[in-house]
Amino acid sequence: MIRTFSYIDVMYLIAAARWTLALTATAFAGSAVLGLLLAIARISPIAPLRWITATYIHIVQGTPLLVWLFLIFFGLPFVGISVNPWLAAALAFSIYGSAFLGEIWRGALISIARTQWEAGASLGLSMYEQLRHVIVPQSIRVAIPPTVGFLVQLIKNTSLAATIGLVELTREGQLTAAGTYKPFAVYITVACIYFAMCFPLTQWSRSLERKLDVAR
Repeated sequence: MIRTFSYIDVMYLIAAARWTLALTATAFAGSAVLGLLLAIARISPIAPLRWITATYIHIVQGTPLLVWLFLIFFGLPFVGISVNPWLAAALAFSIYGSAFLGEIWRGALISIARTQWEAGASLGLSMYEQLRHVIVPQSIRVAIPPTVGFLVQLIKNTSLAATIGLVELTREGQLTAAGTYKPFAVYITVACIYFAMCFPLTQWSRSLERKLDVAR
C-alpha cells in the first residue's frame, strides 16, 4: 500500500543521518591514521618506501571509490573473509581517504622551509623529534583548511555506501521513496539534510583559510 510522505518519514531520514555521521567519523579516523603514515613515508629518506607509498596513492586515487566498496564487500568473501556492509564501507572509505589525506598532509609538511629541518638537525634532533617539535606544529596551520574540505567531501561520499545495503541517509531515502512514491519530495529532504551537515563545515573551512592567510 502506498503511503503519504509525512513528518514521520522526515524524522526517519534525520535519524538515518546519524549513521552517515558515524560512518564519516569512523572513516575519517581510519583515513587519518593511514594518511599520517603515508605522509611521513612520502618524505622519508628511504627511497623504496617513498616509491611504494607513491604507487599506493596513485592506485587508490586513480580507482573510483565505488570500486573499492565492491572489491571489499563482494571480493573479500571469495577469499573466506566475511564482512558486513558497515565494516566494508569503513574499510573502503579509510583506504580511499588515506590516499587523499596522505597527500594533503605531505604537502603541508614539505611546505615548511628546508631551513627549519636543518635547524632541527643542527640541534641533534632525530627525524621523529624534528617532526614532533618543529615541523608538524607549523604544518598544521597549512593542513587544517584542506583537511576540513576533505571531511565535507567524505560526508557526501558516504552516500555510496547505499550501494552495498548500508542503511544510512541515502539508503533510507531510497527506501522511503519506494514506499511513498514521492521521490522528488524525499530526495529534496535528503539533499537538505546533507546540506545542513556540510554547509557549517564548508563555512568553517573558508573562515579558517581567511584567518590563516591573515596570520601569515
